[in-house]
Amino acid sequence: MDIRVICAIGQSGQLGLDGGMPWEGSEDRVYVEDVERFFEITRGHVLICGPKTVASFPDFAHNDRTIVTIRSSDDPEDVLSRFAERVVFVGGGPAVWDVYAKYVRHWDINRLPYDGEADTWFDPAWLLAGGRHTIRR
Repeated sequence: MDIRVICAIGQSGQLGLDGGMPWEGSEDRVYVEDVERFFEITRGHVLICGPKTVASFPDFAHNDRTIVTIRSSDDPEDVLSRFAERVVFVGGGPAVWDVYAKYVRHWDINRLPYDGEADTWFDPAWLLAGGRHTIRR
């Protein structure tokens, strides 16, 4: 199976703030390009994530990728086995990555210039649980 994660973090590993991304809504080009890149790379593939993440996607995102809502009660192997012939991106954050990290073959991490407040952080242990990773600066 080809299981991947694409995510963005701040300079110190910031992931989230008050249920969203700390830089969410910023119109600075670097942040806009990150969102565009996410939707470009996941196009045509499967994207599994929790209900809050699914609810945050714009309508157009549902047209050109398979978006699947996962729950903590779901068995990860059962979920992933439904898409054995497809590329699956695991979206979400800590709660999801804690469970799915060991299945991830590739982490694509975009390190953004944000260096402010956060309440959720990237855990490097996720990288050790699965496959290779790329960090973009």
